[in-house]
Amino acid sequence: MVRSGHLSGTYSYQGIMEASFGYPGYVVLSLMQFVYPFIAMVSYNIVVGDTITKVSVRLFSLKATSLFARRDFVVGLATLFITIPLCLFRDLAKLARWSLASLVLVLFILMCILIRLGTIEETVPETEDAWAFADTGMVPAIGIMAFAFMCHHNVFLLYESIEGASQFVWDKLTHISVAVAFVVSLLFGIAGYATFTGNVQGDLLENYCWYDDLMNLARLAFSFTILLTYPIECLVTRSVLLQVLNAYHSTDKQHVGFTLAIVLITYFISITTDCLGVVLELNGVLAAVPLAFILPALSYLKLESGSIFSKQKLPALGLALFGVMVAFVGLIQILYAIQSGSVSKCMHGLAMPYCNKTQLNGTRN
Repeated sequence: MVRSGHLSGTYSYQGIMEASFGYPGYVVLSLMQFVYPFIAMVSYNIVVGDTITKVSVRLFSLKATSLFARRDFVVGLATLFITIPLCLFRDLAKLARWSLASLVLVLFILMCILIRLGTIEETVPETEDAWAFADTGMVPAIGIMAFAFMCHHNVFLLYESIEGASQFVWDKLTHISVAVAFVVSLLFGIAGYATFTGNVQGDLLENYCWYDDLMNLARLAFSFTILLTYPIECLVTRSVLLQVLNAYHSTDKQHVGFTLAIVLITYFISITTDCLGVVLELNGVLAAVPLAFILPALSYLKLESGSIFSKQKLPALGLALFGVMVAFVGLIQILYAIQSGSVSKCMHGLAMPYCNKTQLNGTRN
């Protein structure tokens, strides 16, 4: 993308698409670039609702009818006192210190998951064919991974926030960052699945019992991680909206108004569902895959000189074809799963079957 920016002389995702495919390319990109972070914000609220409610129930021995055990109320408090103030920042660079804090918390959560990998294996029941290498769920999983690694929508916001930015500096930073993120994600995935196999939920922390205090600390840390990531997506969503409306230099009232509208709409959508896996899969195949694989590759193929089958362009061509295949097959599978009813595996608000209820009540007492 940065190479395409140099070729087109424009340093925005929309600018690259417009230089490559004209106004239709600009419109398609703007729509997807808005949808992806918007749905991501919804999923972040779902995670916060899942995790903080469990911590509150355990910490304060709350009843299910308590106000602080309700997802909508907990997410509303987090929105009011944490996400809205952070989302009101105009500059991505001002969120850098919060991003560092988020990274530290992620490493703490990973440590907790690795500890539990060797301590609760006897509690979790075995599932049949748990270690089959791949099945039909592989394609939606690629969509979820695309969601996890999709940062293309804020590439130039990040690029412009780097002092002395150049192609060399950018290449070095992105390769290191993505490599570290890959290793961490791999450890999360392998350790999480090895612990729960066929019982694993879309939100991994949903699998741990409510009385597990170590994992309650991890839940709390994860909630803060999500709350600190949320403003970055909000900034991108707001930026796309302002660009489409040609309001690059918004007044303070417009800035606050757009921010509040985006945050509140995502809040109300997020309290209508608690099934994180479906949200991530849909966002992955509908927005993340096109944004990460298809559109950057197509724009580069259009802007770079030479044959489409040249050695220089073959990687981009392969990337585009891969993205089209994953998006098409993934969408078909998700729609089939929704129609057949096999998508409803969410266990929010309920202790997992292998969590001993008597032990839970005894621990609380």
